[in-house]
Amino acid sequence: MVWRSFATKLALLIAILITVPAVLYGQFRSADIERTALLQRSVQEEGRLIAATLTPILANFGDGAAAKIGVQLAEIGGPDINVKLLFRPAEVQGAEGFFYIAANPQVTAEYIERDRSELMATGIFRALPDTCAGGEPLARRYTNPAGAEEVLTSITPINLPGGCWIVVTSNATESFLGSSIGQPYWKTAEAQLALAMYLLLVVLVVSLFGDIWRNVRRFGAVARAIRVRRADNPSFRERNHIPELDWVAEEFDRLVRVLNESADSIRQAAEENAHALKAPLAVISQSIEPLKHAIPAENERAQRAVLLIEHSVARLDATVSATRRMEQATAELIDPPREAIDVSALLLGMLKSYRDTMEGHRLHLEATIDDGLHVRGSEELFETIIDNLLENATSFAPEGSKIAVALRADKNNAVLSVTDQGPGVPETDLERIFERYFSRRDEDARTGTNFGIGLWIVRRNAEAVGGTVRASNESSGGLQVEITLPITSGESSE
Repeated sequence: MVWRSFATKLALLIAILITVPAVLYGQFRSADIERTALLQRSVQEEGRLIAATLTPILANFGDGAAAKIGVQLAEIGGPDINVKLLFRPAEVQGAEGFFYIAANPQVTAEYIERDRSELMATGIFRALPDTCAGGEPLARRYTNPAGAEEVLTSITPINLPGGCWIVVTSNATESFLGSSIGQPYWKTAEAQLALAMYLLLVVLVVSLFGDIWRNVRRFGAVARAIRVRRADNPSFRERNHIPELDWVAEEFDRLVRVLNESADSIRQAAEENAHALKAPLAVISQSIEPLKHAIPAENERAQRAVLLIEHSVARLDATVSATRRMEQATAELIDPPREAIDVSALLLGMLKSYRDTMEGHRLHLEATIDDGLHVRGSEELFETIIDNLLENATSFAPEGSKIAVALRADKNNAVLSVTDQGPGVPETDLERIFERYFSRRDEDARTGTNFGIGLWIVRRNAEAVGGTVRASNESSGGLQVEITLPITSGESSE
């Protein structure tokens, strides 16, 4: 199922990791906008109160007024707020007409001129109409002539008969500079810290999944190497890079050892059992011959009994041979051989011996074989595959027909096909013919005793060395069985 897929879960995790911060950022940004709005209203009101306090002094501005303004600003400003007072005479218009009058904290004349120029460059004076009416929160980042960063918080006009006075407030406290006032929210210290921590979390999570994914692929590579019996078969423990999975790798290695030992035991048991059964069968078969000659021809009952014994011995011998072949196929599936075999040369040699047999059945053999194709396995394994394919085709091919054998290279695979001109197989049975004990042949003099294991062994042996098998009906009649095997180099891997 797709939801059980590791890749699907990783993709879902990545989607969540992308979606969650986007949602949280929107929520936190909305909260920050509200907080900033409240803060701006607060500092604007603070600027308005400062302007209201200064209005009586400015209304009677004259000799000695500048000194009073300086004292008043010192009392109003304090350590957390900077206040700048500028004036534009009534007969002057535009932003260029403003003059620096006073500031708190106090600054030098040179500083005042530079500060005025910097303030002019920000464009804050353009917010004031020529009527010197209205005011607004500024919320602008500003670097003063001393190189320190400030937040211009408000500009408050005071319209008097003599001209236009403006009070510019700024704040250089860490609380203001650490907020989002005058900058995008993502530039704030808390947002950048949260982003850094989240990115670190993402890196750790993705790295964890990536390590697991790579380790699983390494395990898969080891499994494939074991399946095709590469000479440099690594162990799972050697290829594991995650300490927590050491015990899993060790269990896999232990399982491989047990399976290899089991395969050896199966091979040995198959040989021993076949020898133990075939020896007495051979004795019985030899004993039947003199018995046949000793029984009078007129004793039909005894003659039938001897023929029945002879037939039963033959069937039992075939059964022992079939059982031995099944056990060997099982062993090779568990522990396949690992030798690089020139399957082209092997097939050519086997076809030479099969030509006489096929000519005896009045069958025509047609072979097309590419040279130099090497496949990893063993001669016994491929001989078994070829024997069973040819035997199957011969048993179904009608006299006078053709059997086509082909071996060709297809990219990185060797493709072996055997095609006959027999009756074919019903479409519903094309997969079943590779099942154990499934057979569509009747026993006759030509095919002998049949147990329905030939094509099953073909599939088992092909899969044991990393191959595949398929069957299809020819449009002109007959069956084609095709084996696909991975090509290897011509050098033995022993």
